[in-house]
Amino acid sequence: MTRITLGHVSGVYGIKGWVRIASQTRPEERILDYRRWWIGDDQGFMSRAVAQRMQGNGLVVQLLGRDEEPITDRNVAQSLIGKTVSVERAQMPPLPEGEYYWIDLLGLKVADEAGLPLGVVTDVFSNGAQDVLTVSDEDKTHLIPFVVGPIVVSVSLESRQIVCRWSREW
Repeated sequence: MTRITLGHVSGVYGIKGWVRIASQTRPEERILDYRRWWIGDDQGFMSRAVAQRMQGNGLVVQLLGRDEEPITDRNVAQSLIGKTVSVERAQMPPLPEGEYYWIDLLGLKVADEAGLPLGVVTDVFSNGAQDVLTVSDEDKTHLIPFVVGPIVVSVSLESRQIVCRWSREW
């Protein structure tokens, strides 16, 4: 079973067992679209938000604990700080043509328009203006803006390759 990390527990909120969630979804509250969350690593547990709200510029939730009862103890909530919030890959909705989940881009080979290899996608992040691919090979790392058209010529998940207007020298 493949899990996709959508965020993590970043802190506690109040004294009644609520936690702050640092969501990696955009918009941030889209994480609530997923009914069941996996909290933690392989020894974690299945949970869901039983109550939630935007608080300031962040999201706070009350989770179900391992016993499937709402967490109401601040100490239990505090023990979750740093734990990932993930969902099963099968829960992710299909995307429109030309859109990709970051997780699907990891590991893809990247080449320039002439077919010369640039490396493999090792990370994807946002710089605020656009998404950026971290493409690494043995001796160089490229930060390539993921701008379809001017820079990213094509993406093929089937052949696991991205073609870019980019040079090894950049």
